[in-house]
This record gives sequence, structure tokens and C-alpha cells, in this order.
Amino acid sequence: MIATESLSKRFGRQLAVDDVSFTCAPGTVTGFLGPNGAGKSTTMRLIAGLAYASAGHATVLGTDYRRIANPSRHVGVMLDASAQHTGRTGRETLKLCAHTIGVDPGRAAEMLDRVGLDAAAAKKRVGKYSLGMRQRLGLAQVLMGDPQVLILDEPANGLDPQGIIWMRGLLRDFADGGGTVLLSSHLLHEVDAIADQLVLINRGRVVAKGAKSELLAASGTLVRSPDRAGLERALTDARIEFSASDRALIASGEAEAIGAAAQAGGIALSELRAAEGAGLEDLFLSLTSDDGEGSGA
Repeated sequence: MIATESLSKRFGRQLAVDDVSFTCAPGTVTGFLGPNGAGKSTTMRLIAGLAYASAGHATVLGTDYRRIANPSRHVGVMLDASAQHTGRTGRETLKLCAHTIGVDPGRAAEMLDRVGLDAAAAKKRVGKYSLGMRQRLGLAQVLMGDPQVLILDEPANGLDPQGIIWMRGLLRDFADGGGTVLLSSHLLHEVDAIADQLVLINRGRVVAKGAKSELLAASGTLVRSPDRAGLERALTDARIEFSASDRALIASGEAEAIGAAAQAGGIALSELRAAEGAGLEDLFLSLTSDDGEGSGA
């Protein structure tokens, strides 16, 4: 179980994380989504005890992460797979991890096999690894302690399509076995394929959270017109709220009311349907399209 309650983090005048509250239950994969600079990485660092909150708090397995004795035996955290000693081999990295957290060093070979790093990769220095190999080694490290919770920031970076499918199966099996997974990723398709729950964050604040099926079902009405500016004016005149993506508008309310507003404004529509079928990408864009590239994480 992971829980945050009114979690906030300020860097000087910048409020990077603003009153963030959500829970991740055992047996589920929670997709943590948002544009660059939205506050995802900062939130995960707060949960993992790598930064102090300005307000609110986060708990893992019912307590502050810093209070967990030998936390790697209970919580696997991977926030930057590239932060590994480049002079050690893959096998040496895992054996040192085993000694540090107090598990059988023999688990190193088991974990290398589990993440698909063969004997040649085990003997290779990490500095010679590709990014995808480092991601696999990072996952092996966080699994060494047989944890109950995984907190992973962009674990699919550098993986090829086969590797992404492999990772999806690994995390799904972990959750199906009763584990808790909090997964941040910019690969919306992969999150859509694996996540049970979603938390969307924009400008440091949670803009949507809940079961994936419920969020997609409740995402409004997708409407499109060759005259997009005219459509926006018609919806505004009818006092219908909407969000814009790069391809369509997601409007609140039923399709009938949206169509009537367009007709009243003399706007021809090319598409009008429930946004449920639009998928995660349209939901993401509709909730975050006002945000550009940011300097935060």
C-alpha cells in the first residue's frame, strides 16, 4: 500500500507538488501520468524518502518510508536506472546489493536470469551496458529483496518492443501476486495495457484519479469540426466547458447538448461521440493540454 495525503513540495517560490492525495492498493498497478515538469518525479522522491515534504505526508506499507527497517527488503525503488557504478559488472552489482540488504548472494544469478541478462551480460561492466540493459539490471536490484511494493520512474526507457512486453508481464505478475506497483511512464500505450488505476498530475496538482475503466468512461464527449475556432465559440456561448487536445475537443455534457450547441452556432461537425472510446491518450491530452515543456519533473 502506498498513500499520499495533501502532499506538497515547494522549491523557493515554485510549488512543484501541490496538495497531492492518492492511494495505491495491493494487487494493482497504478499508472502515474503527467507532462514533463508536472511533478511526477518529485512526488515519487517524496514517497521514497529522498526529499522532505513542505506539507502533508506519504506512507508506504502504513508508515513513513524512512522508518522502514532495511527498506529494500520491503520496497523496491527505481527512480534512475542510469545511476549505477559503471566500473562493476552486472553480477558484482547484484552481489553487492545482496550483501548490503542481507539476502543470499546466490539470488544474483536468479535475478539476472529473471530480467533476461545472460552470462555474457553478467560479466560485462555496467559502463558498457545499453540503457535497456541498465533498466533490466535496475529491476533486478529492486527485486533482490523480494519486496511487496515497487516504485518505478520510467522503467521502460531504452527497452525495445520485446523488452517492453517482457516488463509488462513482469509487473503484471508482481501485482497479481499481491504486490503494489506505482509506475510513472511517458509511454501511454504501455500504461494503458497494464494499469488498473490512474493518477494524472498537471502543474503539481492531481487532475484525475481512480480506476482506469471509470476514468475513461467518464471522460465526456469527443467533438470535432473542420471549423475548430467556431466550435469553441459555439460551446463557449452555450456555457459548455471543454478541454482541447491536438486533434479534438473533449466537452462536458451529453452528445445531444453538444450537437445542439454546434447547430445553434452554425457549425458543421465531423465527429461527435462519447470520449470513452477515445482512450487514454485523449483523456491525457484533454487534462494536460494547457501545459508545455516544464523545467521540473
